[in-house]
Amino acid sequence: MTTPAELEADQTLDITREVCPMTFVRTRLALDRMKSGQILRVLLRGDEPRENVPRTAAEQGHQVLDASTDADGVTVVLLRRG
Repeated sequence: MTTPAELEADQTLDITREVCPMTFVRTRLALDRMKSGQILRVLLRGDEPRENVPRTAAEQGHQVLDASTDADGVTVVLLRRG
């Protein structure tokens, strides 16, 4: 079985310099351009995006595969396009 860390993303989106609500706007636009089942790797920073991006993606029918924060405070969220 493949672990989330072993999944290869089809696309990476770096929104570490964005603030809400632009964090999810940029994420949604990236997901909209992808095919169903493809994986988007999102790099973000801060408490609000860390909570809002996965929650809103799930509400819109996408699957949150993993979310982890590194020592530098960057959160990596893996989303599968629904």
